[in-house]
Amino acid sequence: MYLKQIEQLVVLQKVDDEIVLLQDELKRAPEQIIELEKRRQDIEDSAELVRDKLKYLTDQQKRLDGEIETDSVRLKKSKSKMMMVGNQKEYHAMMREMDNLEKQNRGREEEKTTVAEELSRQNQELADIDAQAKELDGELVVARESLDARIQQAQSRLDELGLRRSEAGQAVPRPILQRYEFIRSRLKNPVIVPVHAGICSGCHIAIPPQSFIELQKGIQILSCPNCQRLIYWSEHIEPEVQPEDEAAENAAE
Repeated sequence: MYLKQIEQLVVLQKVDDEIVLLQDELKRAPEQIIELEKRRQDIEDSAELVRDKLKYLTDQQKRLDGEIETDSVRLKKSKSKMMMVGNQKEYHAMMREMDNLEKQNRGREEEKTTVAEELSRQNQELADIDAQAKELDGELVVARESLDARIQQAQSRLDELGLRRSEAGQAVPRPILQRYEFIRSRLKNPVIVPVHAGICSGCHIAIPPQSFIELQKGIQILSCPNCQRLIYWSEHIEPEVQPEDEAAENAAE
């Protein structure tokens, strides 16, 4: 009966260890999605800034076109009036006005060229950002599908482990199970540990000789007086064969 209880407590602990790992994985799983969504939002913010620049530049371009058109009309009218100038004073005044209009339009044409070049650069920038956004959207689709699959798989395994935990718990007396749960709520895993040569493998401190003798008898489940973990004699339960050890044994045979 004692050995059966110890075995079930060890099984219970393995189940709990896997449950903790799966719960941690479920907590961490959305982190990749959150990071990708943050990058996607950063890209969208960058795109919005570029779109604002493009709107400003387009408005500037329209303004310059309008001003050039307005002054071109004025220039044509001034040239037409030249034929009707009555004296030198009016002639020179009109020439100065025409020169000024032409000078302003030349400046606007140069500014238009600069605006057009900047528009081209910003359009290319927006195209690059849109390409990044499209690529990231694809990554998000894949990541979300992968996340859903991982969550379903982990949840399914958690359901299985829940049943195994319940089965293992039924084989352990309620007071012992309560001690197990109490220790588990206050100490890091493991909760139940083997004792090798009188040394608790949980805290690596020697237990009293009398306690070690009682432990070897295998009559009742004891606790380490130092760390309070549940303990059992290592000889009572065979250690698990690790995959690499098993492979080495098979190779030797």
